[in-house]
Amino acid sequence: MELIEGVSVKALKRISDYRGFLMEIMRPDWPEFRKFGQVYMTACKPNVAKGWHYHKRQTDSFCVVKGTARIVLYDMRKDSKTFGKINEFVVSAEDPKLVQIPAFVCHGFCAEGKEEAFIVNVPSETYNYKEPDEHRFPFDSPEIPYKWNVERGG
Repeated sequence: MELIEGVSVKALKRISDYRGFLMEIMRPDWPEFRKFGQVYMTACKPNVAKGWHYHKRQTDSFCVVKGTARIVLYDMRKDSKTFGKINEFVVSAEDPKLVQIPAFVCHGFCAEGKEEAFIVNVPSETYNYKEPDEHRFPFDSPEIPYKWNVERGG
């Protein structure tokens, strides 16, 4: 699959033993590291799409830590070599990956299966409560050529 320009996907390694496992999500010596803004976790219930939105300054770095999520990206940057392209990734806690999404790439996600999906994000910017860098489209926006297989969006 051709990735949208600026998007990266890195397989993450689970280090397991009889006690459980440890998994690094982001390190400053990785090429994926841009800048530290904050770390947060979000959850998505089954049959609901959380999308669409994009950022003008922020790079997102998603990692699924519980369940399975379908992460969908749409390149809305008219000057990009991959303008109009869709990338779709099914990522799980059992097969962990870091999906990095640059500014102006619209994205959303939904849980796959019957359980919630938990995603940790390491964005490059700190959330600004007074002027959020979050720009939204409805999950069924005609401006984005993708149809979620869910009952509703949010």
